[in-house]
Amino acid sequence: MRYRWNRHLPADVRVLAATVAPPGFDARFSAVRRHYLYRVSDAPWGVDPLRRYDTLAWGRPLSVDRLNEASAELLGLHDFAAFCKQREGGTTIRELQRLVWRRTAEYAVEVEVSADAFCHSMVRSLVGALLQVGDGRKTTGWPGQQLESRVRDSAVAPAHGLTLVGVDYPPDAELAKRAEQTRNVRTPDSVS
Repeated sequence: MRYRWNRHLPADVRVLAATVAPPGFDARFSAVRRHYLYRVSDAPWGVDPLRRYDTLAWGRPLSVDRLNEASAELLGLHDFAAFCKQREGGTTIRELQRLVWRRTAEYAVEVEVSADAFCHSMVRSLVGALLQVGDGRKTTGWPGQQLESRVRDSAVAPAHGLTLVGVDYPPDAELAKRAEQTRNVRTPDSVS
C-alpha cells in the first residue's frame, strides 16, 4: 500500500507507515499539542540554495535574545485574535506552550512553536511580528501590546519557512473525549 501511495506523491512527500486508527480518533480534534518549526536566514545575500524551499530569506540581522524576550510575553492561555485569521463560529483562544528561538548556524535562526491548538495563520503571524522585533524595528514589548489589543496589525510570514514537526495525542481510550473537548468553543471567560 505504501509503495502505491508513494508512487503518486510528489518527491518531497512520503508515506513511511500506515496503521488503522483507533475508534474515536480524529486527526485534528483528538490532538492535545502541535509542534511547528519555522526557519529563517538572516544572511545579507538571502538563503542557502539547498534550504530555499523551507527557509525564509529575511536579509536583516536578527537578535535571538530580543526574539526570546518578546516571545516570553506571549506564552500561556490568551486570546490570540491579533495573530489569527478570524473564522466564523471559531475561537482565537489558545494556550501557547513553547515559543523558543535559537541560532543554528551563522546566518540561520529557527523557532520552535508548540500549543494545544493554533488558529489559522497564527504561527506565521507570530513569526512575522517577532521578526520585526528581532531586527530592531519594533520593541520587545510590541508583540505583547498587539496581543492585548486583539487587533490584527502585523505581517504574516510566508508559508515556506513553516514545518509541522509533530502532533501529540492522548492514550487511545481518551481520543474521543479529547475530540469532544476540543470541539467546545472556548470563551473569553476562560482567559484570566
